[in-house]
Amino acid sequence: MIQILHNPRCGKSREGLALLEASGKEFEIIKYLENHPSKKELKEIIKKIGIKPLKLVRQNETIWKEEFKNKPLSDDEIIDAMIQHPILIERPIVINGNKAIIGRPPTAITTII
Repeated sequence: MIQILHNPRCGKSREGLALLEASGKEFEIIKYLENHPSKKELKEIIKKIGIKPLKLVRQNETIWKEEFKNKPLSDDEIIDAMIQHPILIERPIVINGNKAIIGRPPTAITTII
């Protein structure tokens, strides 16, 4: 089943959700700020997208700038930062089987649904 890691307060995430709704396909909404992904789940998502963990980080978030920016962090430490502070996870993320995509721009979601 298609899944969307969604933050209802984010405009791009709401646009991505609207695209999924319009597709008519069945999907599951995961409000990741309430139901945080585990480290294993986050590693799987990163692998499915095919990126380095830093590409999944919202680097303009205050918490990133204050605590992590310009520090020599390993991929594992970056993942730990996203687990500790889920607000750092880019959104929306749509997962469909063995593929996932960051919905920025939201229309990118159409490539995997």
